[in-house]
Amino acid sequence: MHKKLTLAILALAVASLACGLQTNLPAIKTPVPDVVDQINIPTPDGDASLTLSFGAGKLTVGPLHAASPLVQGTATYNIPDIKPEIKTDGGIISLSQGNYQMNGFPSLNNIKNEWDLKLGASPMALTINAGAYEGHYDFGGLALTNLTISDGASQVTADFSSPNPQKMSILSYKTGASNVTLKNLGNANFASLVFESGAGNYTLDFGGKLQRDCSVNVRSGMSNLTLVIPANTAATVKVSSGLSNVQFPSGWDKTGDTYTRQGSGPALTIVIEMGAGNVQITQ
Repeated sequence: MHKKLTLAILALAVASLACGLQTNLPAIKTPVPDVVDQINIPTPDGDASLTLSFGAGKLTVGPLHAASPLVQGTATYNIPDIKPEIKTDGGIISLSQGNYQMNGFPSLNNIKNEWDLKLGASPMALTINAGAYEGHYDFGGLALTNLTISDGASQVTADFSSPNPQKMSILSYKTGASNVTLKNLGNANFASLVFESGAGNYTLDFGGKLQRDCSVNVRSGMSNLTLVIPANTAATVKVSSGLSNVQFPSGWDKTGDTYTRQGSGPALTIVIEMGAGNVQITQ
């Protein structure tokens, strides 16, 4: 008798909980026909600090090759809640995706969220915060004083296709388990690069032309890391890991966990802290 009563009470509790969950979950948002917003942010007086905050989707950024406006482009979406928002406070400017909570487990395949942006040539500190997304960046010719990118699991290609006319203090990139390729980093004109990642596949290509001595710090989990260092570039690579396989071409000297190559012009110093994985040095 007691066993039957206990089972009955348990069944009622589960049913009540299920009803509560059904009541509290909001309805799944239904995509609407694509909406295309025009983005046009004027260049402020003096240097600008621009933050792009993006969730899931596709983000494309390229150079405008003009001083004004600061940002020009389009945002295409089919969920009204992710309509982008612009906020300005003098030279501090943000372009943010609207807050859409993925309640009700909607299919991401039905959600469209794409930004296609061009940035002006005026000096700026640029910050990009993103989630799990696909990113295509061309920072060639942009006058970047600082560049900070932080994202989740992502597929990203970033190219400094032409030299940065401004001295960049720090280039910081933090990512989760991703596939990231940074190309022509020599053109970025940074003093320091900090790259932090989870497991994944990463390529740091130091093509272009180094303007000055620079340091690079890489901290990564279990990953595959490729360093592309052009011929005749003076470089030192130190790998701190007991479980990493390091491959390097002829012309490099190895002493303990340090790999060096003589060269001319500004020098490149790279320190790698890796949990485990593969490091390949190429040119």
